[in-house]
Amino acid sequence: MRFMLIHRVLEDDPASWEPNPELIDRMNAFVEKTSANGVLLGAEGVQKSGAVVRRRGAAVKAIDGPFAEAKEVVGGFVLIKANDLTEATAVAEEYITCFAGVEEMSIEVRQVVEAEDIEPYLAK
Repeated sequence: MRFMLIHRVLEDDPASWEPNPELIDRMNAFVEKTSANGVLLGAEGVQKSGAVVRRRGAAVKAIDGPFAEAKEVVGGFVLIKANDLTEATAVAEEYITCFAGVEEMSIEVRQVVEAEDIEPYLAK
């Protein structure tokens, strides 16, 4: 199974957006370890600014970020392979330790929908 670990950070916390050498070293060690044991499938950080595209009825509107009304925003993600949610959560618990010095953050662990998960809906 594949899981996405989405890390959310405080939008106004400089430590979340300006990585120090220690954070980079910890992240590199995490990437090397999880790559070597076949768990890591991909990992990326994201820039602070961006856009949101919303649809309400037929109306589609793009809004530039930073994202108003959001205290916590996505700072990046890791895509991993794990046997179940418990195993994926354990990887997330290790991943969050990379961010020592970041005041407040969370990691959302979500299983990726695979083709076989959709097949039952196609038969209806």
